Amino acid sequence: MATDIKAPTFPESVAEGTVATWHKKVGDSVERDELIVEIETDKVVLEVVAPEAGTLSEIKIEEGDTCESEQVLGVLGAASEGGKSEEKTASEDKSGGEKPAAKPATSGKSFEVKAPSFPESVQEGTVASWTRKVGEAVKRDEVLAEIETDKVVLEVVAPADGALSEIKVEEGEVVESEALLAVFSEGAGGDSDASVASADDQDEASAADGGEEDAKVDGKILAPAARKLAAENDLDVSELEGSGKGGRILKEDVQKAIKDGSAKKSAKPAAASAPKAAAAPAVEGDRPEQRVPMSRLRQTIAKRLVQAQQTAAMLTTYNEVDMSAVMALRSEYKDTFLKAHDVKLGFMGFFVKAATEALKRFPDVNASIDGTDIVYHGYQDIGVAVSTPRGLVVPVLRDTDGMKLADVEKAIGDFGKRGREGKLGIDDMQGGTFTITNGGIFGSLMSTPILNPPQTAILGMHKIQERPMAVNGKVEIRPMMYLAVSYDHRMIDGKDAVQFLVAIKSLLEDPARLLLDI
Repeated sequence: MATDIKAPTFPESVAEGTVATWHKKVGDSVERDELIVEIETDKVVLEVVAPEAGTLSEIKIEEGDTCESEQVLGVLGAASEGGKSEEKTASEDKSGGEKPAAKPATSGKSFEVKAPSFPESVQEGTVASWTRKVGEAVKRDEVLAEIETDKVVLEVVAPADGALSEIKVEEGEVVESEALLAVFSEGAGGDSDASVASADDQDEASAADGGEEDAKVDGKILAPAARKLAAENDLDVSELEGSGKGGRILKEDVQKAIKDGSAKKSAKPAAASAPKAAAAPAVEGDRPEQRVPMSRLRQTIAKRLVQAQQTAAMLTTYNEVDMSAVMALRSEYKDTFLKAHDVKLGFMGFFVKAATEALKRFPDVNASIDGTDIVYHGYQDIGVAVSTPRGLVVPVLRDTDGMKLADVEKAIGDFGKRGREGKLGIDDMQGGTFTITNGGIFGSLMSTPILNPPQTAILGMHKIQERPMAVNGKVEIRPMMYLAVSYDHRMIDGKDAVQFLVAIKSLLEDPARLLLDI
């Protein structure tokens, strides 16, 4: 029985997409939920998986063609068809001698490798690294290059089995959307296994010669992307295990080590382990210096922070909250919460829910300024500042009024994980009506958060510290946290800002108010 393979339902803001990659050919067998095709929209890449096990019997929309929401992309036949196909192939191999598929195609067909289509909010990007050299064999969909924009790192993959024949944009150069990066030749790498082995030998030789591609560090060979990520996280390379040919350490190996916690910090100064491509020659001597180009993300952060201070009438009001009730609630139910929802109960969920309720009571704080207009938002989309190896990013929780505590904690945990792995998408960080930042996790006792334009307010959380407090005429030691709300005085009056912060304080000191909506 044939089953249609359809494109996902696109959101309202996305009209159409482009079929970027088919991961299966006609006649290939697939398992249920196995990735079949990727669709690239103007915001994200969507994955289409097999609705059931079977055989890809027909492709209706080829790579590079445009498709609409829920359009039929291909047809999936019954699994038995795959068996016939395999039987037929085996029969042909038996009669024809050597298997035709033993060698990759050497059609000589050339492809233009282009930068991805950047969304409207991203003007340009920088080629961060080439993971392959000219002539080095690669498999289809293997990462060829990484492009760093002011928000995310985008990966450029191989369009087929083959090799790069020419690199037109070197590492560190700036490119625009869909700019030509390189020329790729299909089947140019020759025999797959031999090519990879040969490439590894070349990598080792190149590393020994001090080349700028794969490098040998502490006796181990690192791919450029892996070397860069290890340097950014100041990791001891000698403790990393490689899964590539000949023990070559790939970017995925470094990410896995960071996730598992098995990666140890390097004893060397961070400057000494920084990637060569990212830094100018160091000045040696008693007072060493090293000049490193500012990343595109860091440049954007700097520009937006200065913009906020120059364009907004920014003012900050402070208060303090007694965290006793929240901590007691968390202590009592943390084990039950973990078993029920498979996520730890943290403090951020309480702050997000308290801020959501306060935003509903004070709509001016949830508004934004657009030129001479005020935009009042009838929903609460709260951005949560997340620290990543590349810098601070602010992914957004959507419609927090409808989220439960467990939903908030799971979403924030997912943001943190994807942020560390460099997998946050541009759509994750667009929009937002209010922002929460938590400097307390780094030990900050009090600070003045800076607005995230065009939002008109931001809440700063800080370290919980025990302090003597007057409670009912007696001195008691209580876990206290300073809270800060920075706001745009052009939009928000001081009275509203103070009352907004008092509302958050009241909700946190008596969490039952969150349930009773009082």
